[in-house]
Amino acid sequence: MRTLIFKMERANLVKEGDVVEVSEYPLPTSWYYIIEPAVAMSSNIPLSQRLTSKVGRIAKIEESSDVGWYLTVEFDE
Repeated sequence: MRTLIFKMERANLVKEGDVVEVSEYPLPTSWYYIIEPAVAMSSNIPLSQRLTSKVGRIAKIEESSDVGWYLTVEFDE
């Protein structure tokens, strides 16, 4: 099991337990992922830590008073 943290800026787009699909986008030295359809975005992930699974489950949603919500997404890897 592998987890990634995503940042969501609008409330109630997903809930804990939801199965989500992610899209992968390359950068020169890393990757980033977006929960579709444009729900939340990951930080930059090093090339060596690229996801192999594009489907995950939302394990936890944490609210941050000044920046939105952080989603912990579990992937079967």
